[in-house]
Amino acid sequence: MDGIDYLIFGVYMTVILGVGVYHFRRNGDAEDYYVGGRDIAPSHVGLSIVATDVGGGFSIGLGGVGFLMGLAGSWLLFTGLVGAWLSAVLLIPRLKKIDREQGFMTYPDFLRYRYDRRVAVLAALISGIGYLGFTAAQMLAGAKLASATILQTNPFGMEQVSFALLIIALVTVLYTMIGGLKAVIYTDTVQWIVLLAGLMLVTIPVTLVKIGGFGALVAALPPSHFSLTSIEPATFINWMITIVPIWFVGMTLYQRVYACRDEREAKKAWYIAGIFEYPIMAFTGVFLGMCARVVFPEAEPEQAMPMLISQVLPVGVTGIVVAAYFSAIMSTADSCMMAASGNFTNDLLFRSVLRGWQQGSLGLWISMIVTLLVGAASVLLAIRFTTVLDAILQAYSFMVSGLFIPTLGALFWRRGSSVGALFGMAGGGALTLLLLSGLVTLPPPLAALGLDPTLYGIVFSALLYTGGSLFFPQRERAGCASSILEP
Repeated sequence: MDGIDYLIFGVYMTVILGVGVYHFRRNGDAEDYYVGGRDIAPSHVGLSIVATDVGGGFSIGLGGVGFLMGLAGSWLLFTGLVGAWLSAVLLIPRLKKIDREQGFMTYPDFLRYRYDRRVAVLAALISGIGYLGFTAAQMLAGAKLASATILQTNPFGMEQVSFALLIIALVTVLYTMIGGLKAVIYTDTVQWIVLLAGLMLVTIPVTLVKIGGFGALVAALPPSHFSLTSIEPATFINWMITIVPIWFVGMTLYQRVYACRDEREAKKAWYIAGIFEYPIMAFTGVFLGMCARVVFPEAEPEQAMPMLISQVLPVGVTGIVVAAYFSAIMSTADSCMMAASGNFTNDLLFRSVLRGWQQGSLGLWISMIVTLLVGAASVLLAIRFTTVLDAILQAYSFMVSGLFIPTLGALFWRRGSSVGALFGMAGGGALTLLLLSGLVTLPPPLAALGLDPTLYGIVFSALLYTGGSLFFPQRERAGCASSILEP
């Protein structure tokens, strides 16, 4: 990067932080901080969903998948299109019907209304811990980008990615503490437009010129890289299993449903998000990964695209694109930290230890302190993972396996009970963790299929949820079930 690139990068980041400060001064309480006043336009919400879901982490992960697999890697974000549109049709009508009158702020608030407090507490723990993993993944993505662009050396003799991780964590946590959902959503809109325009209109054309055109790209890569079918069925199934259900249990997504004015605008936001995920960002990301493989064939897959951005783009443009990448990473990490903070603060502290403290500036400051602690814990998790995609998918697996089935039951099965939900959450999440850690192994015939442990966690959760609900039926709150099941 040239000096002008560093200047542009610094100015861009200062402006983004300034937006965070501006909205911090306008936040009056925890509700402003977490659901943005419930009055945000669908275009902003839709772009914010894409920035949060794809963000810098999946963008860099996509580049790595494109590097290794080619165009077939785009199926990774096809799951985002499916998940977004399914939740728009199945979840949003039921959720928006009751959230205004109940004043929901979190995903466990919905489960508390449908089941009881015990279910909400367990869901808050699972969701909060899962989002720690999401935040760690985004910080690792930022560290990989920084180590390949602006933090290639450091005066302390630290390992390159570790040093970058510490710097990114400091910036991200500070931004998260002073921002709120409105700050995240409005900056996401700008950041996503800048990032997508920088990649599609500048990075791709400039890179193709550098490598000698599309014909040179075809000649340099294996033919399988240009086929959409060059993907193992088990890989596609695993992506669908781990990613589609997150659209029904993701705390960041529930916060944005609550931030929309009504059902129509919420559904519009979700349709916008789906089309931006696939095909727009899906093919942009994997195609750049393919180009990066030609320019840097010996690079680590997830660092090839950041290297491409830093070394191929013209002076001035590099600073803008790198700044946009950092902004996307920060916004995703911001959302994930706010989700975990919301779970720990609203669903645990304010509902038990600090009852009544959520009102006014006191609740806002408590939320900020918890967010700081969440950020610190995320740094420790980030050190464990070696690839961004692994970090994201493991966090998805943990959350989905425990929460997906009880959430579907809350939406569609009148006989689903609190006891069944507790069994399903605890059993599904525990089995997946045991399988991921290697403490429990699958029988050889199942292991040979190559399917993700999440599938087995979901199946186990469904068995426990169904059995628990039938043997221990819900004996109260029937009106709540009726209001949800009839959109």
